[in-house]
Amino acid sequence: MEKPPSPPPPSAAPEQSFGFLVSDVARLLRRNFDKRAQKIGLSRAQWQVLAWLKRNEGISQTKLADLLEMSPMTLVRLIDRLEMRGLVERRAHPSDRRVYRLYLAGNAQPSLDRLWAMGAETRAEALGDLSREAERALVEVLIKIRENLITADLPDEAAEKSA
Repeated sequence: MEKPPSPPPPSAAPEQSFGFLVSDVARLLRRNFDKRAQKIGLSRAQWQVLAWLKRNEGISQTKLADLLEMSPMTLVRLIDRLEMRGLVERRAHPSDRRVYRLYLAGNAQPSLDRLWAMGAETRAEALGDLSREAERALVEVLIKIRENLITADLPDEAAEKSA
């Protein structure tokens, strides 16, 4: 197994560290997208619910909360607001009365179309004058980093607590 690379020297500017840059770019992407999404009256949390729900229709509230890494109670409040706007609907689970499955409502698609367009604008703004080749290389590197982090052999929190 290869030895991990050593950290940058303490004198290196934090603005040039990998972790700082990834975090800061993600923050700026969210900020710029949020400014656009506010024009149609959606908060970041609300548009994230819609985006994840588009890919996971029929999911339970609990599983969607897990995907979004938020508490189930927080999600319930978001779903309540989205349901009042006609963007999301709850349907009872066919065999478990305690579970609601979530679906996009009829009014959701125009909002999602606007969100996708806003996402494309934000992406174009972020990528600026990067060539297609540079953009593809960046995406490939990010995919590899994500795979590395997903498959990292980290001890399970439950196992750590019991040790």
